[in-house]
Amino acid sequence: MLGRYDVGVSLPVKDIATARSFYIGKLGLLVDKESEYESTYSSGHVKIQVYVSSQAGSNKGTAATWEVENIESEVAALRSMGVEFEHDTNSSMKLEGDVHVMDGEKAAWFKDPDGNILCLHSGSRAERLDVQLN
Repeated sequence: MLGRYDVGVSLPVKDIATARSFYIGKLGLLVDKESEYESTYSSGHVKIQVYVSSQAGSNKGTAATWEVENIESEVAALRSMGVEFEHDTNSSMKLEGDVHVMDGEKAAWFKDPDGNILCLHSGSRAERLDVQLN
């Protein structure tokens, strides 16, 4: 049924201009379309829609994950753009700088300006790591 179609990500934000600055300026996503209340960006084959909502930042789990080849270099690049990474101190994962490591999996979490939790991931398993950040 739906497994043959691409899926997109939708993220609620409070301020579309702040979101644009973050998603374009810090993450380097490509603009597909923009309006006063929503923007759509491309990241690989995925579309990421951000839209103005009073529910912005209310999600407590990971909202979007990027599979990356070299997580350390991506973390360094984002950090150079001012992105701050989250550290899950209640986890059994080992923290190496900003990267959480467990059983060959690596993940690094950060938030957009509205608190949406975003993740970089690399490793051998198909499953995604997910944590609730405090």
